[in-house]
Amino acid sequence: MILLWLLIVPLIAGPLAFFLRRRLMMEVVNLAAFAILLGLAAALVAQVLRSDSVSLWNGFFYADALSALVVLLSAFVALVCSIYAVGYFRHEERSGVLQEAEEVGGRFGVHKLREYYTLTPLFVFSMILVALANNLGILWVAIEGTTLASVFLVMFYGRETSLEAAWKYAIIGGVGLSMALFGTILTYYSAYGALGTDTLAGLNWSVLAGNAAHFDKPTMRLAFILILLGYGTKAGIAPMHTWKPDAYSEAPIPGAAMLATGVLNCALYGLVRFYILSSKCLGPQFSSHLLIIFGLLSIGVAVPFILVQKNFRRLLAYSSIDHSGIMVLALGFGGPLGILGMLLHMTFHSVTKPLLFFCAGNVQQHLKTDLFQKAKGGLIHSMPLTGAAFLMVTLAVTGSPPFSFFQSEFTILRAAFSGGYFVLAFFFVSFLVLIFSGFLVHIANLVLGEDPGLPRAEMCGWKKYSVVGLAVVIVVMGFWIPAPLFGLIQSAVGIVVGG
Repeated sequence: MILLWLLIVPLIAGPLAFFLRRRLMMEVVNLAAFAILLGLAAALVAQVLRSDSVSLWNGFFYADALSALVVLLSAFVALVCSIYAVGYFRHEERSGVLQEAEEVGGRFGVHKLREYYTLTPLFVFSMILVALANNLGILWVAIEGTTLASVFLVMFYGRETSLEAAWKYAIIGGVGLSMALFGTILTYYSAYGALGTDTLAGLNWSVLAGNAAHFDKPTMRLAFILILLGYGTKAGIAPMHTWKPDAYSEAPIPGAAMLATGVLNCALYGLVRFYILSSKCLGPQFSSHLLIIFGLLSIGVAVPFILVQKNFRRLLAYSSIDHSGIMVLALGFGGPLGILGMLLHMTFHSVTKPLLFFCAGNVQQHLKTDLFQKAKGGLIHSMPLTGAAFLMVTLAVTGSPPFSFFQSEFTILRAAFSGGYFVLAFFFVSFLVLIFSGFLVHIANLVLGEDPGLPRAEMCGWKKYSVVGLAVVIVVMGFWIPAPLFGLIQSAVGIVVGG
């Protein structure tokens, strides 16, 4: 029943928050729900490590190591974002930002906090359903659910730019998911002849994986191309990435952090499931070549925008495009090393990227701007904790040793050399060096320098402890990964490599 409770908890928390009248009660419901969710996710991990997989209702819900990893990361991100959200929205309320949003929205914009605390659990419910749905059609519905819930978070403040960003996100995401739907239908069509009498479960991944070698090959080629374009749009890989900078810069910081981590993980999870089917049917070369092209293109596209970026919220969006490209590239390199590098990178990205957003949120709330030019630098003097954490997480997210991203990126580089991709490895390293240089220069100029005379920032305990706690986790994971977590990642690698 643990699979069912993982879905019930956020599904109860959302409607419950809608009917509450006090801010404190909404915060308590959100925090309690996501704390319980993380505990359930840890219990699922323990059960999967013991028995390899867990299923419910004749396999309608299904969790293996790959599913459990995505559930765990989604629950972790939801909890840390809910902790930070308490302090973030209290500051927004004190500064009058929420009142302005309500005035812009008229009667539909009233009770912005209720809107956030209702949508967020439904958003998380969709992410959990993505990982637990055995049926690939339900998986598509769940990913569409993440779009429907998060598009309202993008337009949360009701500004003209927010509405434009939400519109772009909905249209581009809708087109992408339409292609993913056609890819899912074609996958079923390609498998129809191989399933025999078991057509009722014909979209169940556990059934398809056992019969993938007998799929119709031309149809499966077209299906994988459509899936790559569809779920690649949701992951924000180039050239389907254009919604990300607008959406990330307009959504409230906790929602943007969940978009950058949880939704990316869900899109990549869907892509990996189809990658396994494609590899079994067509061999790994077809899908690998496509993934390498799109992955390297995404990293390359991020480079110039990071180098010349003027907005630190949009800088984080291009960093996310870069990291989605790295994970897709690692999947393309394939083999145990490539898949290990991808799943390690997914784990480290889910832990590290929220802190980058939290620091950016603190700076934006203090300075009332997200532009580097207006910030003027020297924030270490007025925001010593945020400034130090911003520099630290910048080094972490750009792959500097001894932080954990260095481990995953070095593993991916080893996979490139093992596969004979020497030229691609050169471009991969070159792009990473340029991104490191541009990112570090921007953040160093923002944080370091002479004291500009700004008043010292006040930070409540909710924001302070979420920043400090995540910073500690990031530093520790640079040197040590808990054995159960690494065992889960290794088991997930075996699922992807061995199918």
